[in-house]
Amino acid sequence: MDFRWKVSRMKVLVACEYSGAVRDAFARLGHDAWSCDLMPSESQGNHLTGDVRPLLKVRWDLIIAFPPCTYLCSSGMHWTVRGLRDPKLTEDALDLVRTLMDADCPRIALENPIGCISSRIRKPDQKIHPWQFGHAESKTTCLWLKNLPPLIPTNILIKPESGRWENQTPSGQNKLGPSKDRWKIRSKTYQGIADAMAAQWSVSASSSPAIANPAPIAENLFAWAAMNTTQSASV
Repeated sequence: MDFRWKVSRMKVLVACEYSGAVRDAFARLGHDAWSCDLMPSESQGNHLTGDVRPLLKVRWDLIIAFPPCTYLCSSGMHWTVRGLRDPKLTEDALDLVRTLMDADCPRIALENPIGCISSRIRKPDQKIHPWQFGHAESKTTCLWLKNLPPLIPTNILIKPESGRWENQTPSGQNKLGPSKDRWKIRSKTYQGIADAMAAQWSVSASSSPAIANPAPIAENLFAWAAMNTTQSASV
């Protein structure tokens, strides 16, 4: 289905994304989509490298945020509990989550694995898996939503006869071995989920009142980029 003729064009910020997967999914539907991360984008497109927080002052129609999960997810919290990691790292990560959730934007989605966001801030509105969106893998992904509907699975796969998904060991653990890029590979958004976000949340937003866009988004972003560069140079 071609959604480009059925949705209103939105200004979309994909925060803390370097892969461009979600940004590009929205861009393909005709939206003015931008990503921002401390790392440069892995794909060509509208991307700003730097701290996303100043960008939250720009007027967006939709923000989708993927805050780094290193100090938030349950799988890594044992380092903090055992006193092997500074607890302030988790507190700083939670502060970023709160900032993203509290942004002045009518529609917000925040994604993260199971972790301390649920116990320290609030429970997620939805939990999804890649196998619900056409990928034969398992990864519990939590979504915190503001004025957005839960995602509807688009392609539910049947679990293989082996009893485990393609990314699992016989014991059910993730089989991706240790490497310098392990975190990077595991954090990338599955394409089926990115496409579902773009298609379904575009339609949802089109059914609600439009938001005034008094200034071209590029002007706001370029102003932010100049400010961020100046700040970085002064550190």
